[in-house]
Amino acid sequence: MSPLDFQRDGADWPLRETSRFVETAGFRWHVQELGQGPSALLVHGTAGATHSWRGLAPLLARDFRVTAPDLPGHAFTTSRRRADLSLPGMAQSLTDLLDKLECTPRLVIGHSAGAAILVRLIASGRIAPDLFVAINGAFLPFRGVAANLFPAIAKVLFVNPLTARLFAWSADRNSVANMLAGMGTKLDARGLDLYARLMRRPEHCAGALAMMANWDLSRTADDLAGLACRSLLVVGANDKAAPPGNADEVAISMRAAKVERLPGLGHLAHEEAPERVAACIRLAAAEAGLVSAG
Repeated sequence: MSPLDFQRDGADWPLRETSRFVETAGFRWHVQELGQGPSALLVHGTAGATHSWRGLAPLLARDFRVTAPDLPGHAFTTSRRRADLSLPGMAQSLTDLLDKLECTPRLVIGHSAGAAILVRLIASGRIAPDLFVAINGAFLPFRGVAANLFPAIAKVLFVNPLTARLFAWSADRNSVANMLAGMGTKLDARGLDLYARLMRRPEHCAGALAMMANWDLSRTADDLAGLACRSLLVVGANDKAAPPGNADEVAISMRAAKVERLPGLGHLAHEEAPERVAACIRLAAAEAGLVSAG
C-alpha cells in the first residue's frame, strides 16, 4: 500500500483550500491557515490530523488567524529522517515550524496528547500565549499496572515492522467506529471515513505507534504547576480515553485554570460538537482580552 499522497488522498480533504506545505530541518509539514486576527495554534492528538479541526477551525477563524499542522509522522507531514516522536522531540519540531512561519500564537488549543505538547512548549518558554485551551487533555500518566503495561506494549508493537501494516490492513469504517466508541465518541459518516482513510496507511499508523511508544509524561505535572497563563480545560463528560476527573485533579495544581465539562460528548468533543466547544473558547478568549465580549 502506497503512502498518503495529498493529490490523491487529500483531493477532498477538509479545508483543502487553506493547505500549504512548509519545509523545516528534515520535515515537510502540511499546514492549514485561515482567518484573520490574533494568532491561534491548533495541535491535534495521537493518530489525528488537521481534519479533526474541520468543524472548529472555521468558527475560530471568525476572530483569529488559525494555524493547524499535521504533526510529524501523521497524515501528510513527512520526514527525510527518523523523526523524534517523543514529547520533547515533538515540542522541538513544532518550535522549528513556528519559527519558520514567524507565528507567535496568543491562543493555543491542543487535543489530548496535543495539549501535553503545548504545555511543554509553554513551560520551556518557547511560546507565551494569553490563553491555553486543552480539549480532553492527556496530561496524566497511566496508573497502576497500566503504567508499565501500556508503554511496554506500544514499544513492542512499534519495533515490529509488520505491526503498522497489520493495523492498516484491518482499518475500515466499522473498526474505526468501534475504536472511537471505546473513547466515548460517536462521529458522523464523514468523520469515520477520514479516520479510516488515515488508519489504512501504514506510515500514519507507524507515526501514532511511535508517538505512544516514546511518550513520557513524568514531568508534565511540574510543567502544569508552573503555567502562568490563563487556561481552559474543556472536558467531554463521556470521555473514556482521558477520564474527566483528571481535569479536576490537574486544575487544582494550576495557577489560573477553569474546567468546562460538556455533557454527552466523548474524547473527540471538538468534532462531535464544534459549536459548543467554540462557544466555550470564545468566552475564555474574551475574558483573556483576545476578542471583544458578546
